[in-house]
Amino acid sequence: MPLNQPANVNSGNKHKIWWLVAILYCFSGTTSLAYEVLWSRMLSMQFGVSIFGVVITVAAFMFGLGAGSIAGIKWARQSKEPIAVFAALEIGIAIYALLLPTLLQYSNGWMEGVSTQLTLLQWYLLQGAGAFCLLLVPAFGMGVGFALVIKVIEQTPISLGKIYGLNTLGGVAGALFPLWSLPAIGWAASVRFIAVLGLAVGIAALVVSRAINQARTLQGESKKHNERPPMSALLIYAGIGAGSIMLEIGWVRLYGMIMLRTEYVLGLILAVFLLGIALGSMFLPQLKKYGLSTWMPFVVGGGVLLGLFLLPATSAWIEQSDFKSFFWATTYQALILGIFTLPITLALGAWLPLLASRYDHTESGGVWLYGANCLGGSAGAVVACLICIPLLGSAGMVALCAVAITAFGLIWVNTRWAWLGLAAVLAAAWPLRIMPPVDALLPKIEADSRNLYLYEDAISLTHVIRQPDGQRVLLSDLQRMDASTDPSAVEIQKDQARLALLLHPAPKSVLFLGLGTGISVAGSKPFPSLIRSAVELSQGSINSAKYLFSPVNDNILDQVQIQRDDARHFLSSTQRHYDVIIGDLFHPDIAGMGSLLSVQQFERAKDRLNKDGVFVQWLALNQFEVESLRVVLRSFQRVYPNAQLFMDGMHLALVGPRNEFSGANSILQNLGRMDTAGQSQATGGEGAWTWIGRYWGPIAETNGTVQDEWEPYIEYKLPRARYDGNVNLANLMSWLLRRHPEPEAAMKILAIGANDRSKFGRDYVATELTARAWVSSIQGDAEKAGNLIWLAYQANPQDRWIANSLADSMWQSLAQAKERGLSEREALQRIIKVYPGHVGALRALWHLESTEGKTQVAEQYRSRLLASSPLDSEAKLIQ
Repeated sequence: MPLNQPANVNSGNKHKIWWLVAILYCFSGTTSLAYEVLWSRMLSMQFGVSIFGVVITVAAFMFGLGAGSIAGIKWARQSKEPIAVFAALEIGIAIYALLLPTLLQYSNGWMEGVSTQLTLLQWYLLQGAGAFCLLLVPAFGMGVGFALVIKVIEQTPISLGKIYGLNTLGGVAGALFPLWSLPAIGWAASVRFIAVLGLAVGIAALVVSRAINQARTLQGESKKHNERPPMSALLIYAGIGAGSIMLEIGWVRLYGMIMLRTEYVLGLILAVFLLGIALGSMFLPQLKKYGLSTWMPFVVGGGVLLGLFLLPATSAWIEQSDFKSFFWATTYQALILGIFTLPITLALGAWLPLLASRYDHTESGGVWLYGANCLGGSAGAVVACLICIPLLGSAGMVALCAVAITAFGLIWVNTRWAWLGLAAVLAAAWPLRIMPPVDALLPKIEADSRNLYLYEDAISLTHVIRQPDGQRVLLSDLQRMDASTDPSAVEIQKDQARLALLLHPAPKSVLFLGLGTGISVAGSKPFPSLIRSAVELSQGSINSAKYLFSPVNDNILDQVQIQRDDARHFLSSTQRHYDVIIGDLFHPDIAGMGSLLSVQQFERAKDRLNKDGVFVQWLALNQFEVESLRVVLRSFQRVYPNAQLFMDGMHLALVGPRNEFSGANSILQNLGRMDTAGQSQATGGEGAWTWIGRYWGPIAETNGTVQDEWEPYIEYKLPRARYDGNVNLANLMSWLLRRHPEPEAAMKILAIGANDRSKFGRDYVATELTARAWVSSIQGDAEKAGNLIWLAYQANPQDRWIANSLADSMWQSLAQAKERGLSEREALQRIIKVYPGHVGALRALWHLESTEGKTQVAEQYRSRLLASSPLDSEAKLIQ
């Protein structure tokens, strides 16, 4: 609905001028949202990820928009050429965007120096103040621009709903733009591109400003009173603004969790949210005569709660769906988001023009309402991240928003009976306030699991579940297994510390980048005098490692100095240096995680190493495709020219020596200081040559793309590759096998003496045979895989990976062993002879001896089972 009835303007060109203003303001929306997304990433790179950073980024932007629009009312009234002022603001914001990286570059050194003297809370506050100031200025200018544009279109055919909707529609493009631009041209070029677009908008506005002013003169000045809408109306709409932002944050958490929190999913959620707001403001006010205001609160409240109710079914559908390509995956996910959120955001978008029409007699009533809504949104971001999510969780916050927005909307409804509906909304919200258990959200993957622990704050969600056999699993985003207490998984995690510490001749200090369950830290226990430190952002992970995973991490956290911080910020700010730094496993396709594999992050780690220090970054091969792995290897080699590779099962260790790579000598010298028992513990019982034999060669220097924080690659490449079927473990391992050096070349690099050549050669070949066996197994050639594993075992029976693989193969062919004349007991004993900790065989022998009444022997097997698997529910039950 128009802000006022248009004057009698006969010229069709005059109408074109007003629509030109609308189009320019649409492009202004594109630049505004693109700036917000790009600046948010900039602040994340600059300050690290933190609760305060997330809160301040959103709150400062919303506060600037709200305060600027309200302040702009007076300036719009006094300005004789408001569109020229708007143009100047657009140009100024564009120039500011171009200068901002330089300002940050000059302030970065000072802030990092100051941060070393501050506590974590003080650093967060400094970070928040810096981000607030950086974003407040341009956001304030954008808010003033809104007031100026609304003043210009008064008494024209363009309504408030249309101009606001077009601006928000442009914001949809601005939200999606970084998904293309960041991996394609990088952050700096993206900012320049948007700044050029902003300059073009400003220049175009200057060009048409004279014609627009002439048209306004023909129409005359507005006759509205110089007053604002009632304070009660502004406060109510501010409450709706707070609820809307909280709802958006909650949706990002919940839908990002079940769809996997990639950069693409986060961009889609924001774009769909803005699309609903835009369409609602443009088209729904036309339905005012059908009692739209009465039904809107229930559309919002009921729609939000329906989405929560259907969240498990939605998660199950996504989990079980086999998307044929990245295009179809994103298309279907966008449709899901649209189905569950568009009706709600349509109603939220319609509220501004509908309310503005109520206060049409006031000057700039719509601007006042918009400003109040933005200020409420700023407060909502703070409340959501610092209060609601930690206390209620995302699901509880979303349910609360449904009730609150419904109640606020009903204040404007004249029909009293409508309030009865609030009781129904409240009753429906109560059982939905708690996030569904993991077995409901993921019925296929974790159908038999039960919740043990859930911790949520504004950054992370830590979920610990218990499986039927008693094993515990740490989940992120519910679909990502971070770590498990399964016996094989425990040894894998301990290996992360074992290899890294063995590669230093005499380690005295170690830093773990990421704590997880604490099991990897437990691998350092054979080094009793070691000073252990760990940095972990998730408080939930810290709590879980201390209490829920202590039976399998040997209570190692009692010997660890834990710093809760972002790993990037910690490495930038600490003055401490370490002999060994270990980069934990993580999921590189999750939004924000790719920065931990960037050139800049590798440089930060190198700067914190002592003279003979070693940095080891672990990668899970099943999370990569060939090109993404090549990018990470290339990035690592740029920082560590003497970088080397070691293969530990399905995990790849990127070894970066501070100076020269000392080869096998470091491992042998390190173990030479220990007695026999210490050597066994330090190598996990596998011996020195097993670990030396896992050497995979140097990382070759190549030209091409690297993972740069400002020009990210893998977090955009990997989601596409996963859905397009390019993440193929067999292909990746085959690629690595082609790059495995010949034994003679490897011996030369490792400086292995003549007396040790046979020891090394045997174990080195065994490692390659194992990798080839796994490739054959993945490709479905079980017979070839079995033969290769047997050959590998003959070469090196001490290798846990080889023994475990052979034991699993024997376990799976147990029936055939009986057919060859072996008794069940004999077949099972052969399995545990190959791999003494095989859980299945130990359990079967325990049951077999118990059935035959051999209680003492059965108890021995049960004790061995419990030693191998301390959380095994059946074995513990007998105690």
